[in-house]
Amino acid sequence: MGPFYKMGFFSEQTGFVIALLTGVAFGFWLERAGFGQSRKLALQFYFRDMTVLKVMFTAIVTAMIGLLYFSLFGWIDLSLIYINPTFLWAQIIGGLVLGIGFAIGGYCPGTSVVGAVTGRIDGMIFILGALLGMFVFGEIFPLIENLYTAGAMGNITLPEYFNISSGIIAFIILFAAVGMFVGGEWLEKKFGEEEA
Repeated sequence: MGPFYKMGFFSEQTGFVIALLTGVAFGFWLERAGFGQSRKLALQFYFRDMTVLKVMFTAIVTAMIGLLYFSLFGWIDLSLIYINPTFLWAQIIGGLVLGIGFAIGGYCPGTSVVGAVTGRIDGMIFILGALLGMFVFGEIFPLIENLYTAGAMGNITLPEYFNISSGIIAFIILFAAVGMFVGGEWLEKKFGEEEA
C-alpha cells in the first residue's frame, strides 16, 4: 500500500535521495525531448509545435489513470497524498503571471533549470528573474496577504467540488486530452508549415 513514505517504508533522508534522483531523471528526459530550449517551448504559442501540450496531457492522463486504478486495487491510499490547498484568486493571478512569463521568456520554472544546467544563457537569466520575483514577493507579502488567501477552498479535489465520481472526472479529462491532441495536430498542420 502506498504512498511508501507515508506508510513508513523509508526514512525522510531516503525520500530526499529518491526526490533528487527523480528530479535528475525528469530533467534528463526534458532535455532529451528538447524542452531545455526556449525556442521549442515558445513555438507552441505560435501553434507551430504542440509537443509540450501533448507531453503534458500524456503525463496528466497517465498519472491520473494510474492513481485511479491503484486506488481501486487498494495499492495506494489517496487520502495520504498531499494536495495543495486551493486559494482560487491567488492561483488564477499566479497562473496568468506564469503564463505571460512563459510566453515572453520561452521557459517555465522546470524547463528553465534544464536550460541553465545545459549551459543556455537565457535559461540562467530566466532563473535569475524567477529568484528576483520570489524576493519581491516575499518583501511585499504583508501588503498582498489578503489577496494571497482570497478564495480559500481548502484541499478540495474536482470530484468533491462537482460532487461526481472520480471515474467520470477521469473520463472527461481523457476526452479533453484526446480533443487537445486532435486540435494540436490540426494547428501544427495549419501553422507549422511556416516554420522553415
